[in-house]
Amino acid sequence: MTSPAEQLSLIPLEEPAHQPSADTVRLLLFNAQHASPDRSRRQAAWVAGQEDADIAVFTEVSSTHGGDALVAALAEHGYATVIAPRPQTPDYRAVIACRTTDAHPVASPVTVTPHRAPAAQVTIGGHDVGVLGLYVPSRGPKEHRNIAKRAFQDAVTASLPELHEAFPDMPVIVAGDLNVVEPGHQPPHKVFGAWEYAFYDSFKAADLTDAFRHLHPDKSAHSWYGRTGTGFRFDHLFVSTGHVAQVLACDYHQEAREAGLTDHAVMTLCLALPVPEGKQGEVSAAHSY
Repeated sequence: MTSPAEQLSLIPLEEPAHQPSADTVRLLLFNAQHASPDRSRRQAAWVAGQEDADIAVFTEVSSTHGGDALVAALAEHGYATVIAPRPQTPDYRAVIACRTTDAHPVASPVTVTPHRAPAAQVTIGGHDVGVLGLYVPSRGPKEHRNIAKRAFQDAVTASLPELHEAFPDMPVIVAGDLNVVEPGHQPPHKVFGAWEYAFYDSFKAADLTDAFRHLHPDKSAHSWYGRTGTGFRFDHLFVSTGHVAQVLACDYHQEAREAGLTDHAVMTLCLALPVPEGKQGEVSAAHSY
């Protein structure tokens, strides 16, 4: 269960750079790369400056001073709700930050290291949206190779069908660093086993659609680069299949990585919400992606 201490609803100390949209879900996915307090504060300032970050999902957030600095800085930059579960022992975690106060934590359906899988229900323009953040463990040291990764992936796979029950009749978004690539990834990577490709496929089996691949069926994209410069598409955004037609845009952006704020590309998602009758003429120009 998500305890009250895991939700930090804080009074912003400055006017936010952008006001949240009332007719679209604008979500940004950012890998914090276990940043120091100073870099965490710079990450929060950068994310807050992005219009597409009404909901920001952070992965690889430290459980110590860097993660605490990120949470505090997000509140200072106008994120009214920050859901930041703390692990019982030192470990990385995921964080969900929302510009609106109309958001609350939901008990994570993931039973293994749930601090890596926070969940939230966010209300935008009168419409509810379910969000699950994920940070899958890396392969781990040689003596414990893939143990934590496989246990977490198995727990996520088991939990995915429950999302539609936890968030009934609303769009569901799963955003995270999965530390796996899709089948048929270019370039191919022999390091991944069948069980890792099966994990990627488990999202489709749970009625969730890869939003980027839905919009860009043939486009090659990478979100992380190894020491040799070889690219991997590790970061993913999934949307409930029944709402995927509402996805307006989903892309990778390299600016933050190239600026040294993170070692991953940033992902953004824009998903349209129904416009109330009489308000159609007021739809934001932000739809022109």
